[in-house]
Amino acid sequence: MRSHPNRRVLLGGLAAAALIPSARAAGVAGAVPFSGGAEAPRLIVPPGATDCHHHIYDSSFPADPRTSLRPPNASPADYEALRRRLGTSRSVLVTPSTYGTDNRLHLQAMQALGPQRTRMVAVVDTSVTDEALRSMHAAGVRGIRFNLVQAGVTTFDMVEPLAARIAPMGWHIQFHLLGPQIAEKEAMIRGLPVPVVFDHLGRIPQPEGVNSPAYAAVRRLLDGGRAWVKLSGAYMDTKVGAAGNWADTVPIAAGYALAAPERCVWASDWPHVTEGAEKPDDARLLDLLTEWVPDDRVRHRVLVENPSQLYDFPRG
Repeated sequence: MRSHPNRRVLLGGLAAAALIPSARAAGVAGAVPFSGGAEAPRLIVPPGATDCHHHIYDSSFPADPRTSLRPPNASPADYEALRRRLGTSRSVLVTPSTYGTDNRLHLQAMQALGPQRTRMVAVVDTSVTDEALRSMHAAGVRGIRFNLVQAGVTTFDMVEPLAARIAPMGWHIQFHLLGPQIAEKEAMIRGLPVPVVFDHLGRIPQPEGVNSPAYAAVRRLLDGGRAWVKLSGAYMDTKVGAAGNWADTVPIAAGYALAAPERCVWASDWPHVTEGAEKPDDARLLDLLTEWVPDDRVRHRVLVENPSQLYDFPRG
C-alpha cells in the first residue's frame, strides 16, 4: 500500500490523539465540533461502551470523483472530544462514500485512535486483492460497507462475490440501504454467507414506521439469526425531529432490541454529514438509548458485549 504524501504530518496529529487517556464512563460537558449542545449526557455508560459508527474527513485525501458528499474536515482529535463528552471507550470507524474505495485515511486514523480500542469497516470493490484484504484484517478491519443510498462506487452486483471472499475471515457486510431497498433485496441478503448489519435503524420510512413492509423485512431478517441493526441515525427518517425527541423512532428501535437484543449495537454517526449546519446534540442522541433500550442489562449488551463480538475487540 503506497504511503500518502501527507502521512507524516497527519500521523503527527493523530499520534497525539492516541495519547489521550480512555474516557471515563461518565461523560464530560463541553462543546464538540459537528455536535449540537455542550452538556454531558444523563446516561452514564458502562466501561467498554462502544460507538459503532463514525467517520473522519481530511481534504488532503482526494475525494472520489464518482461520489457527491464533500464534508469539512473532521479530525481524530475532534472525535476524541466527542468520546470524552459521551464517556465511551471504544469506536468503529467507517469509510464514508466520499473516499470511494480509498481506505487509507481511516486505516491511519484507526491506529491513531488506538488499535486496542478502535475497529474499522472498509469500502472495497471486486478488484480488491486477497493480499489487501489480509492486510486490512491485520490492521483491525472487520467488515465491508455497501452504501447504496449516497452516490458511490459499489453496486448490488458486487455483494455476493465479495461476501464469498470475506466469509473465511469472519467479516460482515454493513448495508446502508433505504428500508424499501432492504425489502426488495431481502431474499439475496438472507442467502449471504456472512452476517449483515443494517445502518441507522434500517432506514424505516415514516410515518409508517413499524407498520411498513420495510420494518417487517428487517424483522424477518433479524429472526433469521444472522442480521444486526445499528441503533443510530434517529434524525434521518423521523417526522417529529429533535423537537419531538425523535419519538417516532422509539417503537422501531425498541422492537429490534426486544426481537434481537444480542444483535443490536449503538452508534453516533458523527460528524453527521447529512444534517447540514445544524448538527444534532450527541448527548441527547445517547440519552435516547434509554427509551430505545430501557432495560439496563440489555443496554449493556448493546453498548459493550455485542460490539465485542461483532467487531472482535481484544479481550481484557
